[in-house]
Amino acid sequence: MTETTNIALPAMRVSYEQGSLSESELAATWHEQLQLWLDQAGGAGLPEPNAMVLATTDTQGRPSSRTVLAKGLDERGLVFFTNYTSNKSHDLMATRYASATFPWFAMQRQAHVRGTVEKVGPVETAEYWNSRPRGSQIGAWASPQSRVVTGRSTLDSALHKIERQFADTEKIPVPPHWGGWRIRPEEVEFWQGRRDRMHDRLRFRLGRDGWQLERVAP
Repeated sequence: MTETTNIALPAMRVSYEQGSLSESELAATWHEQLQLWLDQAGGAGLPEPNAMVLATTDTQGRPSSRTVLAKGLDERGLVFFTNYTSNKSHDLMATRYASATFPWFAMQRQAHVRGTVEKVGPVETAEYWNSRPRGSQIGAWASPQSRVVTGRSTLDSALHKIERQFADTEKIPVPPHWGGWRIRPEEVEFWQGRRDRMHDRLRFRLGRDGWQLERVAP
């Protein structure tokens, strides 16, 4: 029998001393700053630096979170792609609001994005779809995302069926139930861990007069 040791959660702590973040260091816009941090996370060798924790709520205010991959970033917002019949899409269609967090733990950094959501247009969706590996395209057709299935064999059978269906098709079309969502930020916060839990939190907030930069207490 393998022995296990209980982790003493109250005693676990790390002193954040890798960096700092001042107003003068920020890029002029939230999307330029987010792109910079994404580039630095990728350059540092962090696994899947574009992975973000997406949080949504249903119509009763019950939250859900999961990890998705950011696949688009510009001044309009932050884009990810998914099944439109999934639980996350049902939430987004009902509330039209979401938040996302990039947790770059190794760099003692986080970025938080909060705002309204909209579906990505068919041209932009098709452009990304055509860049995906064929296996990922087949998987998107085969998986009834978020639905209960009887076992792994059900998923494997569905995958094999779609493989046969498109066996002679060079260019697999975009499924009608699949596409992108864009988060249009109202707030974007950049968080840098600091010693003694006095972290730097700088936030771009969209107001009546455009984007404002604020420092938030840790």
